[in-house]
Amino acid sequence: MEKKISEIKHEFASAGTEELWGLFALYAEDSRAGVSGLIKQYKKKLEKLEKEKERLWKMKEYERQYRYMGYVCGIDEAGRGPLAGPVVAGAVILPEDCEILWLNDSKQLSEKKREILYNEIMEKAVAAEVGIVESGKIDEINILQATYEAMRQAVNKLSVRPQVLLNDAVTIPGLDIRQIPIIKGDAKSLSIAAASVIAKVTRDRLMKKYDESMPEYGFASHKGYGSAAHIEAIKKYGPSPIHRQSFISNFL
Repeated sequence: MEKKISEIKHEFASAGTEELWGLFALYAEDSRAGVSGLIKQYKKKLEKLEKEKERLWKMKEYERQYRYMGYVCGIDEAGRGPLAGPVVAGAVILPEDCEILWLNDSKQLSEKKREILYNEIMEKAVAAEVGIVESGKIDEINILQATYEAMRQAVNKLSVRPQVLLNDAVTIPGLDIRQIPIIKGDAKSLSIAAASVIAKVTRDRLMKKYDESMPEYGFASHKGYGSAAHIEAIKKYGPSPIHRQSFISNFL
């Protein structure tokens, strides 16, 4: 007696990668459109998964190149450009055999996907930390120096000391660790991509907290960036305690 298509659908949904190939063979001669459609659907999923694994392999090129030196740490920041709120840096050391599917530059990911990946990164990382420099300090020392300070904080808080830093395009002063600046590193290095995600998620969560006490500025939606609504709010209500005075003088 033929199995119902609903039963076969459940089999496919419950199967792992290796089991799927067995199901393809088992139902290859089933002429029902629903079954052939399932086989086609899951073959596409496996092809997509294989391409994703190839992409991740390429994104670990720098990690493989410098692994012989010891722990390799990715560094990235979030929040250099906003008018309000801190700049946040992430530092992440991933294990050598780490696989985090769909991990990419945080700017290429949805907020929901970043949150999911954040949890996976924190679970799988050898070590992961953030550094945070608030708006007052940014005004005092400028955004570039504040970014460097946040990066140093993140590295110095790590539970293990890295031997190599993979940085997104910068060389951080004041760190006695070998540094490899990589242009567009968050799209080329898995460790830097991981750092970009934890920095972005951490900063977004902070901005949502600020929104609770200062809802008139809309921080939860624009995260401090210079949207039209944000600029209008600054003109209407004046600067908040977390606005960067050196960034908003043109709007006052």
